[in-house]
Amino acid sequence: MFPPPMDHKNIPMRAYRRSFPGTSQSLYPSRPWMAETGATAPAGGSNQGLKGVIAGGITGGIEICITFPTEYVKTRLQLDEKSGKARQFTGIKDCVVKTVKSHGVLGLYRGLSVLVYGSIPKSAVRFGAFEQLKKLNADSTGKLTAGQRLLCGLGAGLSEAVLAVTPMETVKVKFIHDQTSANPKYKGFIHGIRSIVAEQGIGGTYKGLAPTMAKQGSNQAIRFFVMETLKDWWRGGDPNKPVNKLVVGGFGAIAGAASVFGNTPIDVVKTRMQGLEASKYKSSVDCALQIWRHEGAAAFYKGTLPRLSRVCLDVAITFMIYDSFMEAFNKIWK
Repeated sequence: MFPPPMDHKNIPMRAYRRSFPGTSQSLYPSRPWMAETGATAPAGGSNQGLKGVIAGGITGGIEICITFPTEYVKTRLQLDEKSGKARQFTGIKDCVVKTVKSHGVLGLYRGLSVLVYGSIPKSAVRFGAFEQLKKLNADSTGKLTAGQRLLCGLGAGLSEAVLAVTPMETVKVKFIHDQTSANPKYKGFIHGIRSIVAEQGIGGTYKGLAPTMAKQGSNQAIRFFVMETLKDWWRGGDPNKPVNKLVVGGFGAIAGAASVFGNTPIDVVKTRMQGLEASKYKSSVDCALQIWRHEGAAAFYKGTLPRLSRVCLDVAITFMIYDSFMEAFNKIWK
């Protein structure tokens, strides 16, 4: 009634998950790949990328509403250059106090709409790309090697940099920088986009693309590598063992801190290249050289403390929310 037994060595383990009652024989003995993509494939396996896109988008919207004030302060401090004009702020506290005094508490949320519009697609692209790359590279038990974790994270970061982060970050930085002028010219998100495109063309929203790709690529390579490594360590090699959400948050904070110390200099150059005075720099390299020449090496770590607090909170919250949604999707989305 059944075909004769086959050589199991050349068939993926998951090809045996669905079999005839009373036998371990695969439903597709001559086509083992059908166990992955056919009607009897494991529930949700072929939808992980789409689940990642949706869960990531929801996560991005929630997370940015929580953490935006620290992002605002970080950006203002990085734009507060030493050369050419007197410094406006002496530190984080001074920046917060002066902003609230001049614009009220809501001043710390100036530019939030830009990030809300941008964070949803950014997070959706990031997690969707990572889930898809992970699916393509993981072994039969769902594990990735150390190198694969780095490459999947790098691919996710580069994808979000090109498709979402660069235009969103450019508009965000210009909005925040515009507030420092005596007569702000941007009245809102749509008006800002129109003004930038009218003055500089579509390319105006892609200022600093190279450093943004470097930043996001290294960011996600570091974060996903650290996160996946710590979760694998916690599970003790069992990919089905659940990880407590508070533990996920702790791992996320560690991953965020690692990425901050790894690429803050890139973030500083990126911010300068996307500011209103970006035209004074010939390129990202020229920007880095001018910062080094006029402000010294320490300027490359300007805004590290507020960025560290923001990123650790950001990444911890992001992974906790994302894991929660993915768990729910995997239960109800078959």
